[in-house]
Amino acid sequence: MAADVAGARRTPWVLLSPSLATISLLLIIPMMFIVVYSFWLRTATGADQVGFFLDNWIEVLGDRFYRDILFQTFAIAFYTTVICALIGYIPAYFVANTPMKSKTFLLLMLMLPFWISYIIRTMSWINILGASGALNTLFVSIGIIDEPIQMLYNQTTVVLGLVHYLLPFMILNVYVSLDGIDKNLTEAAQSLGCTGFQAFREVTLPLSFPGLAAGSLLCFVLAAGTYITPVILGGPRDAMFANLVFEAIVTQLNWPLGSALSLVLLALLGALVVIYTRYLGVDQIAKSFK
Repeated sequence: MAADVAGARRTPWVLLSPSLATISLLLIIPMMFIVVYSFWLRTATGADQVGFFLDNWIEVLGDRFYRDILFQTFAIAFYTTVICALIGYIPAYFVANTPMKSKTFLLLMLMLPFWISYIIRTMSWINILGASGALNTLFVSIGIIDEPIQMLYNQTTVVLGLVHYLLPFMILNVYVSLDGIDKNLTEAAQSLGCTGFQAFREVTLPLSFPGLAAGSLLCFVLAAGTYITPVILGGPRDAMFANLVFEAIVTQLNWPLGSALSLVLLALLGALVVIYTRYLGVDQIAKSFK
């Protein structure tokens, strides 16, 4: 009997062992290396001095330059998330309420951007907003402007590129939430005297809020951790925190400083996810509307 109980207790761990081994090899162990690197010190000769030094952490946490870039990163991520939420809800609602045949086609069209490289999609804005791009060419040809205007390499174009990249993620999350709502609830609300807008405001919107919150979290985290879009569409003053990590590791070959920077960003975004799970999880959101 004791052997059967012990075997039953081991069975879940045996079944989980492949997943646990994969996570350990690809996530936990590399993360431990990054933590160790963050306490090393890069010397003037370019070599890394092994040891336990707090210089990198003091520089990252104490230098106002890094704090300003971090605040700018979160501001850009916030603007991107709000715009994605406002724009993405409408097509998600439309797809969720179309007939099944049309829904399949629309979902396929929604997935098409994922088949194109993120870098190519971002660089396409140069052909649209550049000095010789489509918009400037159109405005000059119809006489709105006399010469091309500068539209690229500012924070607005960075947010625009991030919205272009992240909008499908928001739409899919909201769509899944809307598609799971029982249509009888809306019909019941209308039968009790609600108008179409009142039924949407009192029934559909609250029940779709978990998908909207999940999409917002995903968009914010992905936007805060990106570095390609600011490099291509932003100017020198529009760098984000991930660009500092890239600059430290790839350009300066300063792995200790880059490790400390990456851990700071990881810790802050991880704390955001924990707060969302604790206070804004699906169950908590659903309860708040009861």
